[in-house]
Amino acid sequence: MKSILSLYFLIAFVIGTDTFLVSPLLPTLRQQFHISVEASGWMVGAYALGYALFALIAGPVSDGLNRKKIMLFGILGFAVSTFLCGLAWNFWSMFAFRALAGIFAAFTSPQVWATIPILVPAPKVTKSMGIVSAGFAVSQTVGVPIGSYLAEHSWKMPFFIIGGIAFALFALILWIVPQFKPATAGKQPSILDRYAELLGANGAKGSYLAYFAILTGALAVFTFIGNWLTDKFGMNVSEIGHVFIFMGLGNLIGSFVGGHAAARLGGRTVLLSGIGIMAVLYLLLNLAASPLLVHLCFFVLYLVFGTIFPLMMALLQTLSTTARGTIAALSNGVLYAATTAGAYIAGILYAQLNGFFGVTVFAALCCALSIGLWAKSQPKT
Repeated sequence: MKSILSLYFLIAFVIGTDTFLVSPLLPTLRQQFHISVEASGWMVGAYALGYALFALIAGPVSDGLNRKKIMLFGILGFAVSTFLCGLAWNFWSMFAFRALAGIFAAFTSPQVWATIPILVPAPKVTKSMGIVSAGFAVSQTVGVPIGSYLAEHSWKMPFFIIGGIAFALFALILWIVPQFKPATAGKQPSILDRYAELLGANGAKGSYLAYFAILTGALAVFTFIGNWLTDKFGMNVSEIGHVFIFMGLGNLIGSFVGGHAAARLGGRTVLLSGIGIMAVLYLLLNLAASPLLVHLCFFVLYLVFGTIFPLMMALLQTLSTTARGTIAALSNGVLYAATTAGAYIAGILYAQLNGFFGVTVFAALCCALSIGLWAKSQPKT
């Protein structure tokens, strides 16, 4: 079991790193392909767009198939697409290969989340979810530095290396991961029917709304951290990067803490109290008078977020035993919807309501709404 969870950690790390890989390369790629700043952003957006659209399809489809085969298909396509990014000859070829990488990643990630409750005893599910979440946390902390360092030698290098690692992961999945029978036998329901059945489950709608609320607030703050740090403290790009490293470290530690905290205090208690602490920390950010306090506040904030995120994923996976891929796919869809909503609302608030203060108040209100929805949706245990 340790070998499978280690493999899942690596899958999360590689896919997470690939998500952030292009950002530090944009200035170089813009010059390489002779495109505008606005167009260059689509090399990041192509991956997210491909992932968001196909995750909603891949999840329900995988519930009627062998999850190992879907995982192998996804990681192999991801490896090939990422490797091809290093061979891109113009903007449109890079756009296409990045979109394909996102599409194939969307077939891989839901299988990781969906198979954990099958492989792991119920008391250890949250802890195992935390291990996988740690893979994403590490990718956020080191993904951009890795891309920047490798790009000093050649902009092609990061894609070749990540693609090569993904090929190795294909071999490890083939060797380590067991076969999984389809979650449902006989005639398979349509994709829409699977979503209707899932959302009709007791507490499902409220749980997903609670998940959307907490993510919308968190991503609203995340989107404008850089602007706030520059406006209030005059930080440069490097100094802002240090803050993000502290955030990543907090997220990483929290990913491992969540399972232990849930075992001692109960998952429901840790989740609701953690969201409450986040609401307070968002408001306290406005009182941070020095860069040191900002670093500390963001570290604690993401320590708490890293603690509760695996709990949320574990709770969502309890909604159904036959639609785990659909659950994971809808979770990804909610994440991208929250990213869009959070960024849009934060932009308005930052411009119209006293800068970052309005954004943090909005995030605190999202936390309060999330607490109410989780408390109503999840039974006391």
